[in-house]
Amino acid sequence: MTIVRILFIASFFFLLSLKNVEIIAITLGALILATFIWDKSIRLFIKSVKSVILFNLGVSLGYLILAWFKNISPWHYILYINLKVILMTYFVFWFFSKVSLVQFFSFSKDLSYLLTITLSQIYSYKKTFVDFRDAFRARVVNIRDKEKTFIVNTFRFFFEKALRDSKERTLAMKSRGFFEE
Repeated sequence: MTIVRILFIASFFFLLSLKNVEIIAITLGALILATFIWDKSIRLFIKSVKSVILFNLGVSLGYLILAWFKNISPWHYILYINLKVILMTYFVFWFFSKVSLVQFFSFSKDLSYLLTITLSQIYSYKKTFVDFRDAFRARVVNIRDKEKTFIVNTFRFFFEKALRDSKERTLAMKSRGFFEE
């Protein structure tokens, strides 16, 4: 497993060091093609794009506005940053679809513990959200009328839950020696 970690980290930093848009595009295309041949699906690529689209859109719009004020052409940089973020995200998703996240971080007791806490919270929140969504769909006839209220109330619930849970997690981590006072 140590060699896998070293290869992942080396590959990650190699991909991070790429500066040429054409090489980034070719690398991304090769990774997508290899995954398609291996898994017969492009779902992982679609998942990668979905997970970064909001971030990329925000950064791209911000850069477009800045470039407009400074009278410079933004297209090369926008293409570069968007391809780079998608490549890095796709690579990480691809790697962890092949290697267990828990096994990858098993070399460190502290990282394993933090990963366990994080994953348990993610799965707990995901299940709660799915339950909320299913209950909303089952009880509301005209979803569009109540959708905004549902989103606001769900966001408020998870925000308050995160604050409460963070206090509990902090106490648990302190009791296990993560913070020195």
